[in-house]
Amino acid sequence: MSTPMPAAPRRSISLQRRLLLSVLVCAPLVWAVAVVASVNHARHEVNELYDSELIRLAREVQSTLVMAGDTEAELPAGHGQSSGRDGVADLADLAIAVWDRQGHRLLNDREGAMLEYRPDAVGFVDQTIDGREWRVYYLQSGNGNRLVAAGQREHERDEVVWGLTLSQLVPWLLTLPVLLLVLAWAVRRALAPAHALADQLKNRAADDLAPLAEPQAVPVELSPLVMAINGSFSRTAELLLRERRFVADAAHELRTPLATLRAQWEVVRRSRDDAERDHAQRRLDAGLDRMDRLVTQLLALSRADSADASLLTTPIDWAEVVERAMNDCLALAGRRRIELGCDWPEDGRPPLPLRGDPQLMTVVLRNLLDNAVRYAPEGTAVTLSLQPTHLQLDNAGPPLTDEQMRTLGQRFHRADGQRETGSGLGISIVQRIAQLHGLVLQVGAGEGGQGVRVVLRPAPGWAAGSGR
Repeated sequence: MSTPMPAAPRRSISLQRRLLLSVLVCAPLVWAVAVVASVNHARHEVNELYDSELIRLAREVQSTLVMAGDTEAELPAGHGQSSGRDGVADLADLAIAVWDRQGHRLLNDREGAMLEYRPDAVGFVDQTIDGREWRVYYLQSGNGNRLVAAGQREHERDEVVWGLTLSQLVPWLLTLPVLLLVLAWAVRRALAPAHALADQLKNRAADDLAPLAEPQAVPVELSPLVMAINGSFSRTAELLLRERRFVADAAHELRTPLATLRAQWEVVRRSRDDAERDHAQRRLDAGLDRMDRLVTQLLALSRADSADASLLTTPIDWAEVVERAMNDCLALAGRRRIELGCDWPEDGRPPLPLRGDPQLMTVVLRNLLDNAVRYAPEGTAVTLSLQPTHLQLDNAGPPLTDEQMRTLGQRFHRADGQRETGSGLGISIVQRIAQLHGLVLQVGAGEGGQGVRVVLRPAPGWAAGSGR
């Protein structure tokens, strides 16, 4: 049974094609709206012009009749159309008629004979004569003896309106293909920086994390994209550098304990008596413990380096975190006869409010307690104090020297002359996790300049309970 081939991914339309299609669709719509607006405006202007002419014509006829006297007459039959070298004037669309008080026609042209006598009409009246629309202006004389009517067919006005509109619309329609070609060229040229940026990213090597062009060298619209890509490159480069350094340091640190374990195993294999074998096994167990602690710290350091501060939103339950951390250190404290103590706020207030990762905060307290127990004199006490504003850990060990304070927190660095085993990662892990939770690690002498005091407190500008 054949397996159906997966459907090819559907390619999205390009920005250039989108712009051109938008112009192709929107331009006719905009032109249609413009045509309607132009027709309405032209009709208004033409009506205003011709209405003024009709009023003027009626008034001139009225004045002429006053000077000539009331005489019944008819304009010549050839009055409807005249031609000559200066052009053709179609006067068949105009009409003139004059009536007296009794409704007798005093004067009219050929078209005026069709106009209706309306003694009560004043101003413009729209009429339908022989199936044609006319606009007629009626003018009464001052004494009411004469009524003058001047009319014009609406068709004449529509011709002027559409003639004006088409004279503007036709050139735009004819230039539409040219406009689209110009727009296509302009869009392609405008999108050239985006295509160049895409080609630059496409041709890059996988390990090339150099920043792209400066944001000032690209269009304003692409500047945020370039800044975001450069930021991603920078974060990726830092992550790779951190991972490479971690792998190199881990390989270097694991080489020595592995070699020691192999040597101890050879001693166990070749030992001839029980005492020598027991001694070699004890040293092998100690090496395994050191290896276990080193691997645990390396994993914790890797997790802390890759953690995202924006995801640390869980409220920290200090009672649970302290219990887990102290339980992990009880065995070592019992071997060294160290008394572990924990003090809570006396007034009943909750300890330092914090949001973050409870497991990472357990790693912080476990590393601090482990260091305090290892380097405190045997038979002394280590006290963890949780306050509303900070966490504090005190032990009776010797105060740190200036050299130790200067190198404190350097990964895989251990001061000379120390009897306790370690990898030099504990304080580095604490500092990294504290930074993720918006905390600052402070190390100094205890009360009276004796012992060692470690304080974890919020960094400046830290919002209570936010962890950031």
